[in-house]
Amino acid sequence: MKSSKSIASAPPTYHKQNQLKQLRAFCHAAQTQSVSAAAERLLLSQPTVSLQIQALEREFGVTLFERRGPRIRLTPEGEILYRLAEPQVAALDGLYEAFIAQCGNLESGELNLAAGESTILYMLPKYIKEFNQRYPKIRLKLHNVTGRDGMAMLRADGVDFAIGSMLEIPDDILYYPVVGHKTVLITPLEHPLTRLQQVTPQDISPHGLILPPRHLSTWRMVDLVFKQHHASYHVTLEAGGWEVIKTYVELGMGISIVIDLCLTGKERVACIPLDAYFPDRSYGIVLRRGKFLSPQAKRFLEVVEPGLQLESDG
Repeated sequence: MKSSKSIASAPPTYHKQNQLKQLRAFCHAAQTQSVSAAAERLLLSQPTVSLQIQALEREFGVTLFERRGPRIRLTPEGEILYRLAEPQVAALDGLYEAFIAQCGNLESGELNLAAGESTILYMLPKYIKEFNQRYPKIRLKLHNVTGRDGMAMLRADGVDFAIGSMLEIPDDILYYPVVGHKTVLITPLEHPLTRLQQVTPQDISPHGLILPPRHLSTWRMVDLVFKQHHASYHVTLEAGGWEVIKTYVELGMGISIVIDLCLTGKERVACIPLDAYFPDRSYGIVLRRGKFLSPQAKRFLEVVEPGLQLESDG
């Protein structure tokens, strides 16, 4: 579909009873880039969602989406309407829970949180436990996803927010660091590198590395640091999850560069600081800029970081 070049000259006649339904269908279609996915999310039929969007287009006198293969994409007019409508739709959808929260009676509701395995295993347990003790009737859903998939869910409003580590922050994302961690080298016990007073990237070069998948931030950081110090490296094993990586290091399959967050002190590995070469890493709160935060999300953020002032706070 091609975008209309001109907006209707006369103000449209709004049908207040249907407008919220139409705007809700439009916003979900924009977030998922799919009419069928929006219909599934809203528990409606695909024709119903299509008709609601078409009615909205007639009222505003513009084309809101153009098709790109199986996906739909907002036109310039659609992007303007989405920026205006999405906060209003989100606020109205959360009106009841916001009301009971203001009345001091936050008894129910649901919170969706995206995080990677290391965050879920090592950082979040104490916060999850405290949140559950304070608000036992709020259902908490943890989505164990990679950073890339978590960002996709965040942008599609499939989760309230994410918690993880970020090296680069896109323009549509807000990131609030919460805890800092150092980067370390782990090796089997009695490994030759343990006998050095200070280990350099050049010292690491001859030894095979075990790293998480290439698309994750750890690999990018290793690549950047080794290039900065004109050192080579080679990866002998690519493995998902710090627990898996630690196990294979213990077995003598290679060495690895990890953050100290994943170390419990029970591992049979040697730990060598790499502070001189790798910057400290942070784990924090990841939000979509401009997102309306539900009362449940605000309560959880208060548990994770008391007193945090959010730019996107709705």
